[in-house]
Amino acid sequence: MIARTWRGSTRVEDAEDYLRYLRETGFREYEATPGNRGTLGLRRIVGDRAELLLVTLWADEDSIHGFAGDEIERAVFYPEDDRFLLDREERVTHFEVVHLDGADREDHRVVFGRRP
Repeated sequence: MIARTWRGSTRVEDAEDYLRYLRETGFREYEATPGNRGTLGLRRIVGDRAELLLVTLWADEDSIHGFAGDEIERAVFYPEDDRFLLDREERVTHFEVVHLDGADREDHRVVFGRRP
């Protein structure tokens, strides 16, 4: 399994609106892509900014290609991102998942209180 990470930030006052937007765009597209094994969205408030860290889990590199296209190191953005984001990583980072509690050991799908 592969973890794909991305960071960005919004103004604090835009944080909830951007989260709603992510649910309609990126989070929805992640879930619809075959091979996606889950998404973790993290946020912290630092001064007047809301920092975001998104971690998506993927079965393999082919699954990531299904979401991101040919250049899997390039971040995927949506039309309204420019309106919200103050800073954003243009490149993502991939990690091999070497341990994951709460995962179904056979297919490595993350399960938190529900069956996949």
